[in-house]
Amino acid sequence: MSAKDSKTLELFAKSRFEEHNTEADCWVSVKERLIYDVSSYLKDNADADSSILEHAGKDITKLTKTREFKFISDEYLVGYLATEEEEVRLLTNKDHKVEVNLQDGTYDSTVFVKELPAEEKFTVATDLGKDFQDHHFLDLNKPMLWQVLFGNFTRDFYIDQVHRPRHYGKGSAPLFGNFLEPISLTPWWLIPIIWGPVVVYHLSVALNNMNNIFAGFLFCLGIFVWTLIEYCLHRFLFHLDDWVPQHNIFYTLHFLLHGVHHYLPMDQYRLVVPPALFLVLCTPIYKLVFGLLPLYWAYAGFAGGLLGYICYDLTHYFIHHVKLPKFMRKVKKHHLEHHYKNYQLGFGVSNYFWDKVFGTYLGPDSPASIMRYK
Repeated sequence: MSAKDSKTLELFAKSRFEEHNTEADCWVSVKERLIYDVSSYLKDNADADSSILEHAGKDITKLTKTREFKFISDEYLVGYLATEEEEVRLLTNKDHKVEVNLQDGTYDSTVFVKELPAEEKFTVATDLGKDFQDHHFLDLNKPMLWQVLFGNFTRDFYIDQVHRPRHYGKGSAPLFGNFLEPISLTPWWLIPIIWGPVVVYHLSVALNNMNNIFAGFLFCLGIFVWTLIEYCLHRFLFHLDDWVPQHNIFYTLHFLLHGVHHYLPMDQYRLVVPPALFLVLCTPIYKLVFGLLPLYWAYAGFAGGLLGYICYDLTHYFIHHVKLPKFMRKVKKHHLEHHYKNYQLGFGVSNYFWDKVFGTYLGPDSPASIMRYK
């Protein structure tokens, strides 16, 4: 089965599955995982194997070893039988759904790949217990921050593991695990609401005090300059990586700044820069612009740069969670490859212009990142 055939299936508790045990409402499972609704099959095939009905609400894996059942196909597939752990972790989710790979029930996002998988795969939930057992890094059933701060691992191990994506599958993984949790979550729409009026104010001051055409030029120049700032921040600050000092405090700072996004790239509330953090990052840039340029030139240029930032943050969110128009798909592919193919290349998010200028473009022939640990 190809990747494009995967689809979102509902998880069912075993007790709910067993309720479908009549001829008019007959479900069976295979390998204690895939659930098939064979009610219509039985209705349309009067000569169907009578053993099917005898196993209504039960598993028929043993039967499949000696005979072939035509209803074991996507046509009759209705869901996924939850394990005991999944019942606790996932069936409390109000949507009761999880993305599954219909080929083998697994998807390992932690392996860097030369070719991106189908887009639907980016919502495949990681088996959290197995992931922790295999990698011995972070247990996503527990708050992450304290595990990074007090973890017993080297910088190389931390850098290797934090860049190999996991998919939480049920909202946002706990960072603090206490009353501080809300400050770690930022919805995308907060960015234009907070910073949009700042753009309007600075641009209006410039337009009211200088030649409007020149103000427009500086505004556009500010947008362009932002794309370089975006590239530099991402490459030289967010991806210090090998320059992170060998101490858990610095691992924690790296994790809060950008590591958590690489570790959980599909977390929709950790895709844009929290306003408080942006204020810290933006303040020196603001002082530099107003220190170097004539006052009203600075107003126009800063307004453009700030709009560039807003577009960058929204583009970042949409790349991860929205089906973009055709002209943006190459930008989307380039950024997703930064997560799933090679995190040491492809630092542009809203564009890849500067990646081509500085030789960090992620092309078809670019290598996948080396995984140093299991």
